[in-house]
Amino acid sequence: MSKGKLEKFAMIKAYKNCVEPTMEEVMKTGIHLKGKWNSEFFKNKNPITVELACGGGEYTVGMAEMYPDRNFIGVDIKGNRIWKGATKAIDKKLDNVGFLRTRIDFIANCFAQNEVDEIWITFPDPQKNKNRRRKRLTNKLFLARYQQFLKTDGKMRLKSDSTFFYEFTKEIILEKNLEILFDCDDIYTKYIPQNPDSQLAKELSIKTFYENMWLEKGKTIKYIEYRLTNLKIKKDERLF
Repeated sequence: MSKGKLEKFAMIKAYKNCVEPTMEEVMKTGIHLKGKWNSEFFKNKNPITVELACGGGEYTVGMAEMYPDRNFIGVDIKGNRIWKGATKAIDKKLDNVGFLRTRIDFIANCFAQNEVDEIWITFPDPQKNKNRRRKRLTNKLFLARYQQFLKTDGKMRLKSDSTFFYEFTKEIILEKNLEILFDCDDIYTKYIPQNPDSQLAKELSIKTFYENMWLEKGKTIKYIEYRLTNLKIKKDERLF
C-alpha cells in the first residue's frame, strides 16, 4: 500500500465526519450508531438521506450544501473515495454530512427501522455479467435490505448512464408493482432544459466524476424515483 493511501486512511480514522465500523459490527451485532444517527452523530432531528456507492462524495456534499436542514451520509468501501468526500465536507464546513466506510451488503446492520428518508444510488457499476447480478444495487435482494430501514414513504432515487442497469431496475419495479414517482431516460434533453428552476432539476444537475466522464462520451443520463411501499418478497423467491 502506498504512503499516500496510508496517510489518507489515518486521516479517515481521525475525521469526526467518518465512521468505520468493524466487520464484527456490520456482520453480526450492528454498528453502534444504528438507530442513533440523529441523536449521536448529527445531534439533530433532521431527515436523513443516504447515498450508496458514493464515490468521491460529489452528490453527498452537493446535496448537503443545497439542503442545510437535512442530513446526508455517503457510503462506500473505498477508503480513498471516502477521504475525498469527507475532506470536501470539512473544507466547506458542512456539519450535516457523514461518511460510512462499509460494504453495502451489510447496510441493513447500519441503520434502524424507519431511520432513513431517502436513498440515492448514483452511477453504480451495472454488473452486466450474469455471475455478478447479485451485486446489482437495485436487485430484489438489496431492495429487501433497504426496506428494513427506509421509511414507508421514503424514496429510492437512481441516476445512471447505463441503459442496461436502468432497464433492469425498471423490470424489478414493474415486477414488484412498486410506485414510480418520476422517470426520465434522458434528463439533460427531456427534463432539465424544460424545468431549469425546479428543485429536482437543481438536484439532478449535480455531477459526479463518473457522470462528467460519461457525458463527454455522449451517453444519456437516466433517472428514476420510486417507493418500496408495496415490496413483498416471498421466502422461496430468487432475489436477484
